[in-house]
Amino acid sequence: MASISESYKLNYTITKWSSFSASYIPDNILSNKPSDQSSRWSSESNYPPQFLLLKLERTAIVESIIFGKYEKTHVCNLKKFKIYGGLNEDNMMELLQSGLKNDHVNETFQLKHKIEDHVFPCRYIKIVPIMSWGPSFNFSIWYVELNGSDNPDVVQPCLMWYNQYREREAIRLCLKHFRQHNYSEAFESLQKKTKISLEDPLLTELHNELVLHGDFDRCEEIVERSVNNGLFNHFINQQDYQPRWTPIVPLHSGSGDENRPGMRGGHQMSIDVETETIYMFGGWDGAQDLADFWSYNVSLGQWTCISRNTEDEGGPSARSCHKMCLDPVRKQIFTLGRYLDSGMRNSQSLKSDFYVYDIPTNKWTLICDDTGSEGGPKLIFDHQMCIDSRKSTLYVFGGRVLIGSTAEDRTQEPTFSGLFSYHIPTNTWKCLRSDSPNGNNPQDVKSRIGHSMLFHSGNHKLYIFAGQRSKEYLNDFFTYNPESDEVQVISDGHKKDGSHVPAAGFTQRATIDPDTNEIHVLSGLSKDKGEREEIGRASCRERV
Repeated sequence: MASISESYKLNYTITKWSSFSASYIPDNILSNKPSDQSSRWSSESNYPPQFLLLKLERTAIVESIIFGKYEKTHVCNLKKFKIYGGLNEDNMMELLQSGLKNDHVNETFQLKHKIEDHVFPCRYIKIVPIMSWGPSFNFSIWYVELNGSDNPDVVQPCLMWYNQYREREAIRLCLKHFRQHNYSEAFESLQKKTKISLEDPLLTELHNELVLHGDFDRCEEIVERSVNNGLFNHFINQQDYQPRWTPIVPLHSGSGDENRPGMRGGHQMSIDVETETIYMFGGWDGAQDLADFWSYNVSLGQWTCISRNTEDEGGPSARSCHKMCLDPVRKQIFTLGRYLDSGMRNSQSLKSDFYVYDIPTNKWTLICDDTGSEGGPKLIFDHQMCIDSRKSTLYVFGGRVLIGSTAEDRTQEPTFSGLFSYHIPTNTWKCLRSDSPNGNNPQDVKSRIGHSMLFHSGNHKLYIFAGQRSKEYLNDFFTYNPESDEVQVISDGHKKDGSHVPAAGFTQRATIDPDTNEIHVLSGLSKDKGEREEIGRASCRERV
């Protein structure tokens, strides 16, 4: 199979167009003049179909397209568009469906250029605008650059393979037509002559049992065998999830609210999947922090109050914005951090206490009255905490460090906590990464609040994304490998591949399924007003 060793700018001309307005002619897209408001193609209307048809100087493998923009946001920028390609203008396939951000930054998009793991050539590229950023405005394109290779040594082998591919597909269409109309002799003759199979033998078997013999039981056996062999896995994995929400109405005895927790915010919950039990502790009810501790039995739909006030039983005091983490192996719950109003902060209250609750014995234990003095994080809130049960290690990342309430303290810049590990058997804290606000080194991490952090029990990596740092909303997505002490950036939040990551937001909630390698995210507040409604009512997923 031929491969592209070097990608470069390809020459083209504009051979056809749907329309243009005044002096905004199609040839304007050949020049990149971001400061020239008139250097663009603009359609005469937004009534479909509007398009530009580009003809390459030579047949080429087209890998990517770059859209240049005006130096300011513009209502005519393309919010949605499609790109088609082919060897002639009458037979083209879709190469891309996407959209531009309404800003001044050039954007690069990868185009489909492979079929069955073979690259294929194009001579024509067609750009079809669908929607502009301004309602009812005409479409404008400022600059277009195509990149790939028109080297004959690369293109000719691909062209030969592509012509053979098209011939095979044409023969398959003929075979399909013959079989649909029961032209069995023509079907068998063409298949014997060309030695081309219409489909996978399993589909042929299914067709024979269903269409020719009408044996529905046998058809079900074939489908069931296909499912068990994983033949549908690829298709299923490509489908978007359709969320279905079900309200939970807990069963309880008696009357009133004594048998179920009241409304609150800033509380914490964790689940023991083996016993199907959810644990909830603390929170803020609008007037005060809470110290009640509850469990919820999923199978029975029943709440149980374990403690009305954990402090009275040797446990943590009332708090909110803390974190709780359950060890499913040892059946223990760890809790760390809290938020304090400025009037409650003093040298004693600013200590970071660290507790563990043993589920079998129903007992709280104070592990440490100040983790900051033992190499761990200082008193923090809105951080994240998760556990590697196999190595008996907790990981704590981010959160804002609480400071004193004096006038001098209030003038300081906010301080954020780094990435820490806590080895449970040896009661040992270790700082893995300090906060790096600039993030100049690829191995640095920028601390934040309101983010998500998950531990993958299969590959033993931490997945961290989103959050907020002061007034900056973050949309980066990276992993940390505790075994190799390495950070790997999946998306820096600025590249186009960041479109696959949930929009920059705050207080999103996430879970990870190590069996399917998927992260499920329910987003919270988004800085983009246009995204709030969509993200607020749907869950996203990311393959890991």
